[in-house]
Amino acid sequence: MSTSKSFSAILKNLPEKCGVYTYYDQQGVIIYVGKAKNLKKRVNSYFTKNHTSAKLRVLVNKIYDISFTVVDSEYDALLLENNLIKKYQPRYNVLLKDDKTYPWICIKNESFPRIFSTRKKISDGSHYYGPYSSVRTMQILLEVLSELYPFRKCNLHLSAENISKNKYRVCLDYHIKKCKGPCQGLQSAEDYQKSIKNAMDIIEGNTKEVFQELQAEMHGFADKMEFERANEIKEKIELLKKYQAKSTIVNPKIHNVDVFGIVEDDNSAYVSYFKLMNGAIIQTQNIEIKKRLDEKIEELLLIAIVDLRRTNLSQTKALILPFSLSYHIENTKIILPKQGDKYHLLQLAQRNAQAFMQDVHHKKNLFDASKNNYNILEQMQKDLMLPTLPLHIECFDNSNIQGQYAVSAMVCFRNAKPSPKEYRHYLIKSLDQANDFASMQEVIYRRYSRLLKEKASLPNLIVVDGGKGQVSAAYEILLKLGIEDKISLLGIAKRLEEIYRPNDSIALCVNKKSETQRVLQHLRDEAHRFGITHHRNLRSQALIKTELTNIQGIGDDTARKLLHGFRSIKKIKNTELDDLIQIIGKKKAQAVFNFYHTFEEKL
Repeated sequence: MSTSKSFSAILKNLPEKCGVYTYYDQQGVIIYVGKAKNLKKRVNSYFTKNHTSAKLRVLVNKIYDISFTVVDSEYDALLLENNLIKKYQPRYNVLLKDDKTYPWICIKNESFPRIFSTRKKISDGSHYYGPYSSVRTMQILLEVLSELYPFRKCNLHLSAENISKNKYRVCLDYHIKKCKGPCQGLQSAEDYQKSIKNAMDIIEGNTKEVFQELQAEMHGFADKMEFERANEIKEKIELLKKYQAKSTIVNPKIHNVDVFGIVEDDNSAYVSYFKLMNGAIIQTQNIEIKKRLDEKIEELLLIAIVDLRRTNLSQTKALILPFSLSYHIENTKIILPKQGDKYHLLQLAQRNAQAFMQDVHHKKNLFDASKNNYNILEQMQKDLMLPTLPLHIECFDNSNIQGQYAVSAMVCFRNAKPSPKEYRHYLIKSLDQANDFASMQEVIYRRYSRLLKEKASLPNLIVVDGGKGQVSAAYEILLKLGIEDKISLLGIAKRLEEIYRPNDSIALCVNKKSETQRVLQHLRDEAHRFGITHHRNLRSQALIKTELTNIQGIGDDTARKLLHGFRSIKKIKNTELDDLIQIIGKKKAQAVFNFYHTFEEKL
């Protein structure tokens, strides 16, 4: 292991050739891998320049030893650099997001190959296509192949010997025409392999020969007067055309091309990759590259090109890129389109990269918000002296006017945020006059006796809109149900925003500007808003019902028909007699029409 004092000797002896250099720290750990057209100039620049980047200065200070490898070409340097970064994941190199979660289509290396999706790539001679960032796209492709060619799905060992010995019997797939029965020699190996070749062509986007073959088969059956079989082939051709139509987005003359779009922010680059065959996008993938040393966008695109082409087994000879590269990629043409179909394709890749970046940012914001909510819940648990985090809170509020239209509203918060789909309204059934405490008890009993009966999860905290009286009334019901130790209970008084607990006459002391107080007020206000809205709707419906049913001969059912047909009293008033007749008949329509028009004449 060399010391830092020996750097001058190492730097002096570096060759002026293309290659890859590796930096080690004092413990012998690889901390950085880089590529260079000229190893001597590139590595010397780390130790002779005044670096403006703080991260780069830290890297240089940690370098304890250097090694290098000379290669034949710039592209070989790119490949070797990519290999070493993947293998050692050095601390100061960019971080490529792993693609192990993406599925592949596998054509198994076996007699009568199976075609299936997998997330594990095994070096056993099988053909792999992918990875597919969209599982749905892959599934559609597999469904199309299954409809076109009934491949076997069993994992039997279909050797020639086993088939000749009649070792296997056909399964249900054969009887429903999902398999041609190769296990019993009902389909020859040659015919099966022909279907496999066609399937590989479709996956790779080479559909021209497949179409020609299917059309020849269709005409052959038609010439033999076998119209049923000819129609089956025609249906397959239509299916393949439909699939191709969904895939083709550019000029079909654009053949065997890789397209890369890239955008960046302060911390990462976001790359979108398309693989095109015959004008059809047959593979797509997005990757995020984490920056470590303020790398330039060109360098990040180079890393993405090498990694994605290798991962997707691409052998294309043309790349469509948003800008030129300083590194030469052997036997590959770089296209920088300014107009036409290739330009539109590049713009699509750029928009896709932009959308991918926004999606990553959105997910990060959600994570940050979730983390912040957890901190709020911890603070609420501490401030309110709760035994558990209040992950699930339910809040109740009662509404009535002089004892009429008594209702209660329950709102639910999950992780300190409203969960509107769990909101509930309750009509008070047991009271004829206003009694806020009894109303609270009825609703609390109905809510939690039902949850217990259904064996549903209980909330961590119940909040009631009111002071000591409402809290005591609600607590009596929790005692009756035997769940007083399973759910915490609080009341928030309206006048001074005081917070009360059961069996405690002294209000809890909570900072009025704290997140805890804010969440509790939000709960109470949301329950009040939800309850008042329902209350107003009930009163409005009652008034409408009263006005319509005051008309002689008009009952509840007819009133409902009118409201359903015309939506409002105003529209009913302005409706012509003939239109009313169509809804409720001549006699009743005349009564409604006379009621409103006679009333207007009197005015």
